[in-house]
Amino acid sequence: MAARLIPGPRTIDDAYITFRYAQNLLQGDGLVYNPGQMVLGTTTPVYALLMAGLAALAGGAHAPFPHLALAVNALADGLTCWLIVRLADKFAARRAGIAAALVWALAPMSVTFAIGGMETSLFVALTMATFYFHSHDRPVAAALSGAFSLLTRPDALLFLLPLAVERARRSLPQGRMNPERSPVGAAEAFAFLIPVGVWAILGSLIYGSPIPHSILAKVAAYRLPPEAALIRLLQHYATPFLEHLVAGTWFIGVGIVVYPVLFGAGALRLLRKQPGVWPALVYPWAYLLAFAIANPLLFRWYLAPPLPMYLLGIFLGFERLGADLRLPALPLAAAACAAALTLNGWTLHPDHGPDRPAPDMAFIRLELLYEQVAGELRPQIQTGEVLAAGDVGALGYFTGVEILDTVGLISPQSTAYYPIPESQYVINYAIPPALITELRPDYLVILEVYGRNGLLKDADFLRDYELIEGIPTDLYGSDGMLVFRRLP
Repeated sequence: MAARLIPGPRTIDDAYITFRYAQNLLQGDGLVYNPGQMVLGTTTPVYALLMAGLAALAGGAHAPFPHLALAVNALADGLTCWLIVRLADKFAARRAGIAAALVWALAPMSVTFAIGGMETSLFVALTMATFYFHSHDRPVAAALSGAFSLLTRPDALLFLLPLAVERARRSLPQGRMNPERSPVGAAEAFAFLIPVGVWAILGSLIYGSPIPHSILAKVAAYRLPPEAALIRLLQHYATPFLEHLVAGTWFIGVGIVVYPVLFGAGALRLLRKQPGVWPALVYPWAYLLAFAIANPLLFRWYLAPPLPMYLLGIFLGFERLGADLRLPALPLAAAACAAALTLNGWTLHPDHGPDRPAPDMAFIRLELLYEQVAGELRPQIQTGEVLAAGDVGALGYFTGVEILDTVGLISPQSTAYYPIPESQYVINYAIPPALITELRPDYLVILEVYGRNGLLKDADFLRDYELIEGIPTDLYGSDGMLVFRRLP
């Protein structure tokens, strides 16, 4: 908790989207981003409802959402550390659990999104709670935490499906395949189906579908090489302790062999004694495989969920190696080295934002720019006018005006303008010129690189819009942040 409270909030743009959903709910407009537009653009309805509930007790729609999120996430990550140790106790590998919990407590991949206001910490805590209850033969509690994990992030299916297979196996008639029969009871079924079913009904009635529209929008708008996600995931799994910051990128070739071998050695030893825990051990690899095949644009917070079980598996391997070599202290020695390596991902004095120790990857320079622009535009934008942007979180949260999302996460009308020619992409978030010239937002805020090969060369756009401000920045290779206004 200290590793999260010391840095303080360093809120990520996507978190502001969830905060605005919560704000509008408290203001009586419903769980929406733009009042009157019934679009489910957040992938985490549970987290949005939790933020709204806490804000109702702390000032309503004007509550300090970044601080509320930080408090929730610090508690959730503290719970995750406790669950890792207790799960390892069940595996008769307490030292491995302490080691994994220590690294998770300090890992920039964990801390960054906790202080960033994302739902990641809550999702990971619910995931580990589900594994904990499953391993302790508490199926009703496991079903309930599993249901809420699914409503926190839809990729919870990657561990819920293996757990469902295991529960089906345990329900088989008693025999060699199932020596200890444990049929699924009504309480267990209802614990999962009631929360999920209630959301499915409400989501269908309110939004037309309980599946977030943002998932479909990302598929339409983003363009990536077919191997992009696989390469990024392999790099991530090869450097769980940020070894490349000390040893260099060559270590990726070492880590991609050493750590899966350690994980496998620890997992095999455990499975011989407790075969029913296989869904937890399969989860990091199911996650890697699913995201490699789907090949989405891998935002950094997508890399965090499998990490606690991956770390625990690695330290189970160290524990087995220590037992074989008669070195019982090996897991804790490995943990000390891993923690020291992990701390290389921190800085005592960030070069932007609050001057407090924080992970290097807790980068919010773009969000601070958007907050600055929002403060300048808010007095200018009149009631009924629309602001368009490729990143809508901070701009929407700090202006409160109607937003047109050019990627389409909260604006379904934008998805009709994709795909666009490959030549218009410099990076993802390239804006279709026709989207702006036909939908005619009153203001547009973009990084220059979003429009370099398309929008900023379009004659109709240049005729209809004037540049009213350019803020110097080289973020993502941009030549400034540009603010446009539609001409009368």
